[in-house]
Amino acid sequence: MFTDITGKKRLKIGLHTHTTRSDGSKLPEEAIQLYASAGYDAIALTDHWKYGESYKALGLAVISGCEYDVTGFQPGSNVKETFHIVGIGMTRDPEIPRELTKDDSKFIHERVKLIVRMIREVDGIAVLAHPAWSLNTPEQILSAGDFDAVEIYNSVSEWGMSDRPYSGLIVDMLATCGMTLPLLATDDTHYYNGDECRGMVMLEADAAEELGMVGAIRSGRFYATQGPEIHLERIAPDKVKLSCSPVEKIVFFSNLQWASGRVLRGKHLTEAIYILKTNQQESFVRAEVTDENGLVGWSNIIVV
Repeated sequence: MFTDITGKKRLKIGLHTHTTRSDGSKLPEEAIQLYASAGYDAIALTDHWKYGESYKALGLAVISGCEYDVTGFQPGSNVKETFHIVGIGMTRDPEIPRELTKDDSKFIHERVKLIVRMIREVDGIAVLAHPAWSLNTPEQILSAGDFDAVEIYNSVSEWGMSDRPYSGLIVDMLATCGMTLPLLATDDTHYYNGDECRGMVMLEADAAEELGMVGAIRSGRFYATQGPEIHLERIAPDKVKLSCSPVEKIVFFSNLQWASGRVLRGKHLTEAIYILKTNQQESFVRAEVTDENGLVGWSNIIVV
């Protein structure tokens, strides 16, 4: 736990981690030791089709989790789609049948919706994992279901799996269509050779105490990051304010293709004001910051 620049206490959490229970290269206890040593307060063990219960070890909270993958087609389409859904914070095993992964008797979006529903039935969060890596289009995602969160950054997709770690463009296109989701940065650790401890969420400790970790994540009481702090708040009907640790670039993203004052570059930037273009039907805004080491922080989306 640490205190951020606004005075709030934050929990450092990793929400996508694999172990030898599926295709990760470390035992669960080795993964826990590694993340505990890196100052994490909690991690979710999300092995493929292997439900992991919640418990505590080495002073670290292990959040229940599992990753479910499905592939297949939609009616009238010859495009093979792949979706990975991470379930987090479930109160028990949702017992999702593994045959759903390639069940040709059900179209893929029907199977995705079923998995999301079963995760929610046991009080979990259904996260759309690495949509850029999966080549999920906004149209496919909007058709497939109502997710609880989405990964804007996924470390392993950069480190060892085709160099598509960033899903910001997909996030923005979804928000343009009205789907605004909490944005997670995760590791999706498999190899433990550089893909670990690179993407995290910094959760408000008070929110976690009040709502539980799952409730605080669901309500967006966190920021996602590789390191930099980032805090975005609406301070007037037409104005948002960003506060951050020292960075070299600040960007405000929205549904507008171009808007003045949206990109700032410099040394040791720690604050910015963005004027919302409500007369141009700007419908949402989010922010990203990049520090001198190339590490990025992501705010959640503010709906205008």
